[in-house]
Amino acid sequence: MMKEFVSKSDFDTRQIGFDFGKTLKAGDVVCLTGDLGAGKTTFTKGIATALNVPYEPVSPTFNLVNTYDGDITLHHFDLYRLNDTEDLYSIDFDSYLFSDGIVVIEWPEISYPLLEKYYAVQLEYDGEDRKICIREVFK
Repeated sequence: MMKEFVSKSDFDTRQIGFDFGKTLKAGDVVCLTGDLGAGKTTFTKGIATALNVPYEPVSPTFNLVNTYDGDITLHHFDLYRLNDTEDLYSIDFDSYLFSDGIVVIEWPEISYPLLEKYYAVQLEYDGEDRKICIREVFK
């Protein structure tokens, strides 16, 4: 499965995240890649709205993970500041992967060795539009 979207605004990015979020189920993992400002957190806000999270998520850059209660619990990670998979073990990352929640990961590269199935969401921003590609990955 590969889907491509073009977003003309933050609203569009949130809406694409919302529509995608409606398809997610407990245990799903979503890996968001893209440069700073590409829209990763905005996309996550759309997912959170789809899950009926009652408040707006913020980037977990300094916390590493923020957990939000909604229809399904949302665990929102930002792994930018971590160095390797050993760092993931120190934050008990695998317990989130095997929870009944949905895991969304910004800067997911170091987590790939621990993932067997996930949605890869690539966001590219050219200063005007965002190109969003979503594909399912099985190892």
